[in-house]
This record gives sequence, structure tokens and C-alpha cells, in this order.
Amino acid sequence: MPADEISQRHALILDAVHRLLRRGAMRHLGRMVNKMHPAEVAKVVRHLDDAAAKRTVVGLMGRMEDRAAVICELDGDSIVAVFTEMTRADQLAVLYELSTDDAADVLGELPPELAAQLIDQMPHNESNEVAGLLSYPEETAGGIMTTEILAVPTTTTCGEALLRLQAAAEAEMVFYIYVVDGDGVLKGVLSLRELLTMPPDKPVGEVMVSPAIRARVDMDQEEVARLTARYNLLAVPVVDADEHLVGIITVDDVIDVIREEATEDMLKMSGTGVDAEYTLSVGSLQAARLRLPWLMANVLGGVVTAWVMTQFTHTLETVLALVAFVPVSMALGGSLGLQSSTIMVRGLATGQIELGDVRRVFFREVRVGAMIGAVCGLLVGSVALVWRDPWVGMVVGASLLLSSCVAVTIGTLTPILFQRLRIDPAVSSGPLVTTLNDVTGLTVYLTVATVMLAYVAPPA
Repeated sequence: MPADEISQRHALILDAVHRLLRRGAMRHLGRMVNKMHPAEVAKVVRHLDDAAAKRTVVGLMGRMEDRAAVICELDGDSIVAVFTEMTRADQLAVLYELSTDDAADVLGELPPELAAQLIDQMPHNESNEVAGLLSYPEETAGGIMTTEILAVPTTTTCGEALLRLQAAAEAEMVFYIYVVDGDGVLKGVLSLRELLTMPPDKPVGEVMVSPAIRARVDMDQEEVARLTARYNLLAVPVVDADEHLVGIITVDDVIDVIREEATEDMLKMSGTGVDAEYTLSVGSLQAARLRLPWLMANVLGGVVTAWVMTQFTHTLETVLALVAFVPVSMALGGSLGLQSSTIMVRGLATGQIELGDVRRVFFREVRVGAMIGAVCGLLVGSVALVWRDPWVGMVVGASLLLSSCVAVTIGTLTPILFQRLRIDPAVSSGPLVTTLNDVTGLTVYLTVATVMLAYVAPPA
């Protein structure tokens, strides 16, 4: 189904839910939501403003497993609004229906006291697994993995492994059979297809792929996503510092990570904050608080730009026509710098650009900037030549060429510098790079004008 049709369908569903809620037609609303996929219900709930309405819609789901599927798809505020008002029996029933990683995600959004009480009341083996997952930092491999895995010893035959597979009802998304030694150390991996084609009496240790691609529990979730994409995996095993297999990360969790990281990068690059849950639920005051610190960079840049212009008062007073072309120089430099920084940020984030590629990418961007600057400089310089005089055209053309090269240099090197300092390169984009390019572009423009005024300008 095309994206516009999906969007229109969701709008119609949301409008219908609002109308049924206003009329109090709970029976009709219940029939409607129970015919929908839990992911669609979750999307509706996320867009309801009233917490009571969120609880009503989720409460109309007839099966507890459907309620659980909806709740684990909600954002943090909606989870708190819905889950905290459920009875304790229903809360535990929802957690029972969820996999350990999803249960840990839900509990991580709840008030700590409530989460601790629920963990204490869960079955002992489940509570230990969930508590273990909650002990890992949120955005690491350990924080997003599930412990419901299928692992067999190296001496297990393929036939025995198949029998264990048939009995492993709780193992999540069994795409691979993981092979461990007697101490639980990961030794290799065997795909389900390979397992089915092997002789039943063949030990898995003889046919497994070794070493297996794996992630450490402390690996950043963004690196896990890159690992999954690079090797086209459906699941990634997770090991501790001693190489013991402790869990797996499945492709559905990786997709969530890619979405979260992309959202976070876009918010950082636009200067609207770093919260990936920046949605319509964010109030006006909180939105202003998130945006203001980043926009202060623009204010500071404007002050510095004003100061720069005061340093070239004589040049501007001598040739007042130069002022008319200041916005052109600043706009071109800002746009070029933002383009270069965006290319670098996404390249570094996706792994398409490694630090070893910096030299080649830098010189390519400088060449691109020089060509664009030359074309724009020739065009705008010709306009200035016809409109004002040849001297102004020379100044505008030369300054656009130089400021373009400076802009791509800043846009390319700033994300790399942030990467070296172990700061997210996305922070360097948006307001920061734009402000730097405004200041440097204006400085280059007026410096070129001053030099040319002193040496090559025609006598007044």
C-alpha cells in the first residue's frame, strides 16, 4: 500500500476513534480496535491527547496478548499513562505476554518504585532476566537484547538440534542456532537452512560457521545496527567480556534502533534538541527549552557578524554597493557548509565514511566547493558588473569563490573533529556550522573587498 494511502487510512481511523470516544460508543469502538493490528492501535493511542482516552482504547482490547503488543509499541509517556492505571493483575499479565527485552523496555519507562514492585512479583527466572537487562545502559547491545535464545553444545548432532528447536517455543525468532562450549562461550553459528540440509548424525561443531559475528554487551546500539546491515544478518549474538553468549538482538529491534538514531540525528542537526521522543506530546515550554540553547548559537553568530562589519566600516562606506551582496555571500557559504556537514555526518553514522577516508573526502568536497563557488561567483559577479561597475563584480566573484572553499572546509572538518573528540558529529551540524559559515563568509567577503580596494580598485 502506498505511503499516502496509509497516511489517509490512519487519519480516517483516528477521526473515527475520536468520534466514537465523544459519543461514548464503547461497543462500536471495541469492535473496531479488536479488528485492527496492534501496531495500528498503538499508532492511534500515541496520537490521542487525553490520557483517559489512551487507557480506554487499550482497555477495549479483548486479548491480553494484544494489549501487551500495543503497550510495547507506545512511547514513554503513553506507556506511563496506560500501564500505571491498570490493576496489578493486568500489569503482571501484560508483562507475562512480553518477551524479556520488551518487558524490560516497558519497565524502564515506569516510575522506579512501581518497576521494582513488579519485578519482585514476577516469576523468579523472568524477574532475574528482566533485572539483568535493566542493569545495562539503555542504548547498548545489552540494553536492547533478548535472553530468550537457542544455544546448543558443540557435540550436539544436527538431528538433536532440530528436536531442541521444535521444543524451544519461547526462543525468539529462531533464524540461527548458536553453538557454545561447555562453559557457554560462543563458538559458532548455524543457520536454520544449513541445519535442515545437514545429515542428522553430524555434530553441529563440525558444520558451524566460526567465528560468528557478535556484539559485546557494551557496544553502542548504533554500531550494532551497522554490524547487522554490513553482514546482512537477521539476528546478532551478544557476548560478555569473557565471550559467554548472553543474548541476541533481532532484526526488528535493529529497525527500531535505526529509526531512533535517524530521528535523534535529525533533531540534533536541526538544533531542536537531542530527545528522540520529541513528539506532539512535548509542551510549548519544554519545546522552547530544547530549542533555545541551540538557537543562541545563531544569536551569538549575529553579534559576531555585526562586530565583523564594524571592523570594515571604511570599506563599506567607500563602496556602499558592497552591502547589497553581503546576503548572497552568507547564504551561499551557509548552504554549502550545511550540505558538506550533512554528507559527513550521515557518512560517519552509517559507516560509509571511515576516518581513513577523511583526506579523500575532504579534497573532493573542496573541489566541489571551488567549482560551485566559481560558477556562482561568475554569475553573481556578472550581475554586479552590469548593475554597478566592474570592480564590484570582481570583488563579489572572488569572494564567493573563496568563501565557498572555506565553507566546505568547515562543513567537512567540523564533524570529523567532533568524531575525534568522541562527541556525536550530528551536534556539529545545523546552527553551529551555519553560524561559523556566516561569520567566516562575511569576513572573507569584506577582507577581499578591503585588499582589492587598497591595490586594484580604480581611483575615486
